[in-house]
Amino acid sequence: MLYGAHESVRDGLHLALPRATLDGCKAVQIFTKSSGMWREPFLTEEQVRLFREARAAFAGPVMAHTSYLINLATDKPDLLKRSVDALVAELLRSSALGVDFIVLHPGAHLGLGEDDALSRVAECLDEVHARAPSASAQILLENTAGQGSCVGHTFEHLGAIFERTETRARLGVCFDTQHAYAAGYELSTVEGYKKTWEEFARTVGMDRLRAFHLNDSKKPLGSRVDRHEHVGEGNLGLAFFWRLMNDPRFADIPGVLETEPEEGAERAYAREVGVLASLVGGKEPAPKPVFALELSPSR
Repeated sequence: MLYGAHESVRDGLHLALPRATLDGCKAVQIFTKSSGMWREPFLTEEQVRLFREARAAFAGPVMAHTSYLINLATDKPDLLKRSVDALVAELLRSSALGVDFIVLHPGAHLGLGEDDALSRVAECLDEVHARAPSASAQILLENTAGQGSCVGHTFEHLGAIFERTETRARLGVCFDTQHAYAAGYELSTVEGYKKTWEEFARTVGMDRLRAFHLNDSKKPLGSRVDRHEHVGEGNLGLAFFWRLMNDPRFADIPGVLETEPEEGAERAYAREVGVLASLVGGKEPAPKPVFALELSPSR
């Protein structure tokens, strides 16, 4: 796998790429704008030039994560319009910078209902693609943990969006490992790992998988809570990541960490990227321990 991390764009978008190189990344993800604001930045020709020069020097794939405010699943007109406009802007901006993929949470239905929300997401994606017909970046739908009314936490949801989107050839999937586990997909066991990918292949299609978010889980299986943990330190366990990193199906697919960077470290992800690197071709780690409860003798 082309492993890497979500790097900071502090002091300039282009600086994320040399940071990724210092951390040993073979892929990188960034925000091209503030993830919690609607305001769209204006990129100067100089900013684009600097980023493209850094992009040319970085050999691996580059991903951008869209704003967390975007919600294509809502029936609230004002929010929907702002969301579509923001996604068009992200698609055009990322394409101008030479970014390969932009990762999108499908959204929350907020009472609309899941099935109608999935159709709404598909309609919006078609509108976005129509408004940016020559954009080179590809939108990747990210599976979600299933919090609240968010859609996209089942593979059936993702499959339905692809089926209902006319411009589906311009879409792909970014598979978040923590989200899948929190949504109920048992990836931490050998049998569960096998069944999960069989179900993904059947309902979504392996050919649509373009990227990974490599996050362990603070929360247990099926919790439907989005809480990332460092690789090997959560409920998924190191053996899962060893299995994933050595799966030949994913040899050329980018996978990025979205965990907290090491505070104060110049190389913020060097240690955790090093953990991923050590798993490639290495010995299988012991499975995560299972703690049995001590039961009191029956009376």
